[in-house]
Amino acid sequence: MRAFAKKGYHACRVSDIAEEAGVAYGLVYHYFDSKDAVLESVFREMWGMMVAAINAIEQIEESPRQQLRKSCAIVLRTWRDYPDVVRVLVREVARSGEQLQREVEEIAHAFAALQRIVERGQEQGDFRTDVSPQLAAWIIYGALEEILTGWVLGRLPGEEEDVKEAERAVVGILCDGLVSD
Repeated sequence: MRAFAKKGYHACRVSDIAEEAGVAYGLVYHYFDSKDAVLESVFREMWGMMVAAINAIEQIEESPRQQLRKSCAIVLRTWRDYPDVVRVLVREVARSGEQLQREVEEIAHAFAALQRIVERGQEQGDFRTDVSPQLAAWIIYGALEEILTGWVLGRLPGEEEDVKEAERAVVGILCDGLVSD
């Protein structure tokens, strides 16, 4: 991911990946068919970790609002923990049609978890019932993705305190807009 982040996906060669990883060129091809396969592997690993974490949050005995806050924190903290991965995913994956289709299939699991959290909040009377849980999940994810994109493109500051503030702002704005009367 460091090689992709430094050179950009399209300009990066497999030899650049090997050099950055400190391995022989042929070893990369031993494990991956192409640089596309490397990118897809990293994407699937990252999304797998995030979806598993969000699914685990869904199982804890906390309010739906707290579950949303923790889910948002997981996504936004990837910037702090894996900035090169976020840079590559925002810059490269989202712009590739074929890769985007695979991305959509992967993030469907995250949307489903967010949707279930919203549904639970509606059932418990914490969230408004006149908002589609599916649409609410898309709005939550869209806000998170736009913040990450802003950090990658330098439109927003992305320091540690900014990450914490974004967590509070997304959940505050979205949940307070979902609060029942």
